[in-house]
Amino acid sequence: MRNVCAIFQKELRSYFNSPVAYIVIILFVGFTSWLFFRSFFIANRAVMRDYFSMLPWLFMIFGPLITMRLWAEEKKLKTMELLMTMPIKDWQAVLGKYIASLFLLSSMLILSLPIAITVASLGNMDWGPVIGGYIGAFLMGAAYLSIGVFASCLTENQIVAAIVSFFLSFAMWIIGESFVIFVMPASLAALFEYVGLGSHFKSIGRGVIDSRDLIYYFTVIGFFLFLNAKGIERRKWA
Repeated sequence: MRNVCAIFQKELRSYFNSPVAYIVIILFVGFTSWLFFRSFFIANRAVMRDYFSMLPWLFMIFGPLITMRLWAEEKKLKTMELLMTMPIKDWQAVLGKYIASLFLLSSMLILSLPIAITVASLGNMDWGPVIGGYIGAFLMGAAYLSIGVFASCLTENQIVAAIVSFFLSFAMWIIGESFVIFVMPASLAALFEYVGLGSHFKSIGRGVIDSRDLIYYFTVIGFFLFLNAKGIERRKWA
């Protein structure tokens, strides 16, 4: 794990030695707080359902912002070849970069906890769905980041990487939505619902931690990290 930790520390320094991490965290916490509380006092209910319902869409934007530079910058600066000549395996480099992005996502969610504490102080809040919502948000965000890291390895242009990441994430979410399933043949409806990110996030958000949802997210994450490693390997031999 020494090589993974070295890559993780390198990427973490890149995030926090530049304004990127601070801008992303401040924008996320500030924007989500504003969106949530502007309707919270009107509804006058101590629930966070509205907060978690907007996270999938916001993560589609913030996920690509976090991951777009991870490989694209290496390619643009021509440092990827140097990195790959070091005594480090492809999967170690991929995992180190991914964990660094996951650390930033975790920081964003942790810093949003005062929202939950504020809601709980204003009423009798049920913590079950809130805990489930945070777990679901973390897993969903982790899946988005794995897509973003893969997209970043496809190009040296960070903007292109962000756009590809956004549309892949959007496709993975929308494919399981009810209005899409409604027009699908009955034989495919269950498959589309399972493949979509949304149904699993909503299931965990109800406070029910189902092993099938956990397996799904770990499978999605593993699949895109595998594609990332294969993409790096193919570039080495190109």
